[in-house]
Order: sequence, then C-alpha cells, then structure tokens
Amino acid sequence: MSFLYPVLLAVALLVTAAAVYAYVHLQRRRTAALRKAGFTPTGRVRRHLPYALILLALPVLLVGLARPQAEVTVPRVSGTVLLAFDVSNSMKAGDVQPTRLAAAQAAAKEFVDDQPSTVDVGVLVFGDQALLTQAPSDDHQAALSAISRLAAGGGTSLGQAILVAVGTITGKPITLPEEGAPPPDLGYWPSATIVVFSDGQETGGPDVVAAAELAAAAGIRIQTVGVGTERGATVEVDGFQLGTALDPALLTTVAQTTGGAYLPAGDAATLNDTTKGIDLRLTAKKEPLELTAPFAGAALLLLMLGAVLGSRWHGRII
Repeated sequence: MSFLYPVLLAVALLVTAAAVYAYVHLQRRRTAALRKAGFTPTGRVRRHLPYALILLALPVLLVGLARPQAEVTVPRVSGTVLLAFDVSNSMKAGDVQPTRLAAAQAAAKEFVDDQPSTVDVGVLVFGDQALLTQAPSDDHQAALSAISRLAAGGGTSLGQAILVAVGTITGKPITLPEEGAPPPDLGYWPSATIVVFSDGQETGGPDVVAAAELAAAAGIRIQTVGVGTERGATVEVDGFQLGTALDPALLTTVAQTTGGAYLPAGDAATLNDTTKGIDLRLTAKKEPLELTAPFAGAALLLLMLGAVLGSRWHGRII
C-alpha cells in the first residue's frame, strides 16, 4: 500500500495520540471525582466502548485523507492483433458472396469495430509475397481503411505471411533457419495474435509448418479463418477458368501448432459470426486502486456506532 500524502500519517499518529491522552486524562478525573463523592464506577465496557469507537474512527479517517492506494491486478483484453489477408486469385471466387475476399473484409471490419482501444490492430496482405500495409496501432480507423483497400491477384504463400507477421510483432527480420541450425531468439510475445483469413490453398514459398513453429516458439498464437466452401467455385485467371475450393487441413495444422484454433466459415453470414469466436488473450495489468472511500466509510461507521451506543447507554453521545 502507498499513500499520496504520507505526511498525513504522522499527523494521524500525533492527533490520535493526543486524543487518547486527553480521553484517558478526562476519565481519570471523572473516576477520581466519583470516588470522592462516594460512588464506585462500574461497567467498564459500557463506559469506554462508545468513546473507544469514536477515537478509533479518528485515525481511520486521517489515514483515508492520506489517499491510500493499493495495486490490484486487473484482467483485460490487450496486446497486438495482426490481421493477415490472403489476396491470391482464388480469393476472387464467389462461393462466399459477393467474393471470398469481400466477405473476409466485411467480417474483419466487424471484428476491428468490436476491439477495445487497448488492442493494437495491424493489417498484412499476402499473395506470392507478404506486405505489411498497416502497422499495429490503436488507430483502428487506419486498420479499417487498410482493409478497405485490399485487392486480389497472384498466388499464395502462407509461410511468407507468417514470417512477415512474426517479424512485425518481434521487430526483427525473420527467415527460416537452415536445417540443423538453432531457431532464432525472438523473445516471448504471449499478448500477440495473428488472425489469418484464407482459403488454405498454398502455391509455394517457405515451409508453412516450420514458420508456424517459429511463431509458437515466440509465444505468438495464430488463429485461422477458413474463407470459402469445400464444394468450391471457379475463378478466371489470365483467360483461364481455374477451380478452387476451401482446404481446411493446412489452416487447421497452422492454428494447432501455435495453440490457436481453426474457425470454418461457409458463407458470408457464418463468416461474420465466426469472427466473434476469435479468442484474444486476457492479460493482467497492475493498476492503482484508491482506498480513500473505504477508509472514510469505515470511519463513518465507527462514528455512528459509537454515537448510537453512547446515546443508548449514557443518554448522550459524548
């Protein structure tokens, strides 16, 4: 416990000591006067308890005026969320209306709107390569604007997306270590989460599972949202019709490797509901809690109790 005005503690000690001394001195004079008149005082509890309660209220009140504070651990949702969007050609498919990418954008915007200001949100896009388009910050409007600018085209490299996302969170450029080499020391980032919106169709790039293992070693959890349907659809790429379908296997593996979850979404409405199930981590933060009110309440209670007992037992408060 700490105090904003600790000097008042010394004042409380001096004033209380003076009040107790004055009360004891007064009671001795009263007792002596009664005995001189031929009376023997009885009922020590009844004689002293009301006044003891009132005297006790004095230091409690003065300690309250010193503005005592205690540190309490408050759980809250906080940290960093990096939204990673698959913007490959397959995300143009219309098996989720109006397209997979448009549905992912709408769901992600709703997700961002639901986040408290204690959560920093960033946006990353990935096709053949991965690019951070909005650094994580508490400016959620900037994140929403970045989501609105997404456009589909190219292949898919989920592994590269994970490496860029982990590098963004840790502040270090990340590459997969060579076979047999120790993993890089990335620190531990348990308050960071990567949310991947993708149909799970990988076309090349760094090993996805190895990249996910790096994220897991850094304490970063990846939540994956499957955008599309397993029955699939066709998209036109350079004049060719290509079939594409949701492949949840890789997305499930990535999520489970990092302790996250895979969330399937078969249509736009389900996708919006799915984002509500994204589990962000609760962190604990120590915050000061002022205890002036409880001390003042305790002092008032002691004063009232002392006054009531004094009035009932002695016909007067003091």
